[in-house]
Order: sequence, then structure tokens, then C-alpha cells
Amino acid sequence: MKTFLSMCVIVLLWVNTVSAAIVGNAVEVSVITDNGWSIPFYMVKSTNVLKKVYAEAVKGNHYRIVVKNNLNRRVGVVVAVDGRNIISGQKSWLRNTERMYILDPYVTNEYSGWRTGQNRVNRFYFTDVPDSYVAAFGDQSAMGVIAVTVYPEIRRYEQSPGLSYSAREKRAQDGAMGKAAPSPGAEASENAGTGFGREEYSPSWRVQFDPESRAVESILIKYEWRENLCRKNIINCGRTYGHYYNRLWDNESFAPPPPGLR
Repeated sequence: MKTFLSMCVIVLLWVNTVSAAIVGNAVEVSVITDNGWSIPFYMVKSTNVLKKVYAEAVKGNHYRIVVKNNLNRRVGVVVAVDGRNIISGQKSWLRNTERMYILDPYVTNEYSGWRTGQNRVNRFYFTDVPDSYVAAFGDQSAMGVIAVTVYPEIRRYEQSPGLSYSAREKRAQDGAMGKAAPSPGAEASENAGTGFGREEYSPSWRVQFDPESRAVESILIKYEWRENLCRKNIINCGRTYGHYYNRLWDNESFAPPPPGLR
């Protein structure tokens, strides 16, 4: 009975829903580090089309974005990190005209870095803003956000299966992106960003794909250092970080005996 009561108290106290994956109608998304840790998500907003969550970033950890297609048709996913398309490196508005990865029905794929060629990527890793890839472009307007936007394929004719980025974009890929070095004199930031890490082999190929005009789903992951999540009360870090203690809201104890009675 005591254990049952403790479980009930925990459930009532946590406002944010914690999960290891965002399960949407179209796709399922998780972020996994190289040590096998699936980063927990704290739900902020959930609708049929838009899902927003917070996630804890650990400095120096390399990570990969894992996406599973839940639909019985091919989908294109526009993936952006810190506001840049992870294939082209260009500023992303999550539109269907951008380069995208293609997922066959019920297939899972993972994206581990900035694509710098047909068969290579440079890895994602959590770092400070001045060391991030996007800092070299001087644009921090979407810093700390991993975005996955889903466009189903228009059903017009049968196509051979494929898993790559869309052939709608005709520009050559090789040489499109250079390594992003931090700008001189950049000030340190308390926010988290994603770096341009080590190069790895990652084969891809082009396929034909005609996306629908509207996205069926968008998932936004705002990753922060733990201390920032504590300040925002996204995670429970005790009575530190300037959190004001409310004698009613924060009281987690049971009724004490009357004074003088043991």
C-alpha cells in the first residue's frame, strides 16, 4: 500500500510527460547518443500536426536522429538542426522544396551528421554556441532546435523503393559545405548548439520523389543544457536555480504528527 501511494504522488507531481521517443501520427522520432542513451523528451505541446518537446543535451556527446515512418506510403523528411538543412547546409524553412531524406513505408533510418558528400557526413555533437556549425554563418535564429517535418508522397504512379535525399534538388552536393570554424572573438553562450564533428562514411543515393504541398507533421525538439532546463522548471532539480518554493504547490510530504507528539 505504501508503494502504491508513492507512485500516485509521483504521477501527480510531474506536469511534463517524459518519453524516450516522440510518437506521432506519421513518424516516430528519437535522439540517441553514441553510448546508446536515448535522450528523454519533455512534452510541451502536442497536436495532430505539431509536436514540441524539450530535451537535455550533454556537452560533447555525439548523437543521431532516428526517424521511423509509421505510414503505409513513402514520406520525405526535411531535417534541420539549429535552423540549417542537414543535407544542403542551407538555412531551412522546413519546406517541401528543400532537400529531404526519403523513407519507405514502416522503415526506420538514422541521420548522424551534416551531409558533405554522396557517401560522407560530419557528425553531430552537442557543444557551446560559438563552436557550433551555424555560428560560422552568423545566424542563431533557430539555435538549439532539431526539426523533423514530414511530407507524404503524391500517389500518381509506382516507383522503385529508395532511401536517400530527394532528386528534386538538382544542385551538386560535393563541395557545397565547408567546415564551420567559430568566428573570432565570439562570446561564450549558455545555450547548447550542434558542432561539425568527425567525418564518417555514410552512403546515399538519389530517388524520384514528389512530395505533397503541405506537411502532415512537424516535430520540434528544443535541446538545452541541464541547468537551463532546471531554470525553466522543465525538470525537477530541487529548490535551486532561483526557484521560488510554494508551500502548497511544492509540498510533497505526508501529514506530520502534532507538535510535541512522537
